[in-house]
Amino acid sequence: MKTFFKVLLSAFVCLLLMGCKNETNSLPIVSAENTIQYAKGFSIQNYDGYSVVTVQNPWPKANKTYKYILKEKNGIVPDSLQQNPIIAVPVKNIVVTSTTHIPSLEMLEEENTLVGFPHLDYISSEKVRARIETGKVKELGNNKDLNTEVVLNLQPDVIIGYGIDNNNPTLDNLQKSGLKVMLNGDWNEETPLGKAEWIKFFGALYGKQKEATELFSKIEQDYLNTIKIVKNVTSSPTILAGDMFEDRWYLPKGTSWGSLLLKEAKGNYLWQETSGTGSLSLSFETVFEKAKNANIWITSGQFSTLKEMTDANPHYAQFAAFKNKNVYSFSGKKGKTGGILYYELAPNRPDIVLKDIVKILHPELLPSYQPFFFEKLK
Repeated sequence: MKTFFKVLLSAFVCLLLMGCKNETNSLPIVSAENTIQYAKGFSIQNYDGYSVVTVQNPWPKANKTYKYILKEKNGIVPDSLQQNPIIAVPVKNIVVTSTTHIPSLEMLEEENTLVGFPHLDYISSEKVRARIETGKVKELGNNKDLNTEVVLNLQPDVIIGYGIDNNNPTLDNLQKSGLKVMLNGDWNEETPLGKAEWIKFFGALYGKQKEATELFSKIEQDYLNTIKIVKNVTSSPTILAGDMFEDRWYLPKGTSWGSLLLKEAKGNYLWQETSGTGSLSLSFETVFEKAKNANIWITSGQFSTLKEMTDANPHYAQFAAFKNKNVYSFSGKKGKTGGILYYELAPNRPDIVLKDIVKILHPELLPSYQPFFFEKLK
């Protein structure tokens, strides 16, 4: 009889312990503070053994929020979060789909985890290009039509995707195949520091949130220090931006990332009163009427010389900025296969971009500084 009661008691204790464990896993989540300050498109909340990354705006006017659980080794994810994608961290290999993701990997010293990318020629990073040349990073085709066979063979721990709308069947199919996909909306941020803060998104994936925060804090401090330098400037040179592409002139909208940098540098961008984060599409005549006497012209990355500009469109020579040779471009710095470094690195380093623009607009304030991205066209 005593033996029977011992067995019964043991069974009861086991059931009690199992019940306690299950109950603990079902407890409501205690709120954790969001660690993101400037970016509006994502948040990170850290808990014991896991983090919750929430992406709010992966594309303009997105009406869905995406939640991802980053689970540490031996971490326990509550039942209430189990329906979300769960990614084991730190990740050991990764696929990214935008060149703007590359600098974060490099700054975190995790570029060696990159195993695949669409359009490898777009990548300018020397470290990543070296890996490409030795076959360690695979070509994945187009962002909207990734080579699923190659991706499935790679079996990355996570795929970092982006989209301009809620339509990417390739990513959907890869998820159905069991791969983990996270959306990244860095390109949709409206502020320079908001874009740069997405390094923390990658820091969370690699268990390097502390390192990512330190890297961002240095960028933030340098950026804010440059703003202090131009604080008392009284003159604001007028600025024309962009150029023609297929019979339309494209230039940044007034509340876009590029426009805000011009404003922070105390420049008078002639379309700063418009709203939106994308580009304006205008006729040549409309732009010429408003900007023919602009002091400074910052072009896109299409041209490397003034002659290339007039070869493409002789009417460019009618602008005062062109006549005075005050035309600047970021086309000079390219990777081995033609990728323009500005498109890759600039969103992550607004501190450098801002200094460059201040040097262009107010050279006397930074007498010894040499611009990194921009150069005056000859």
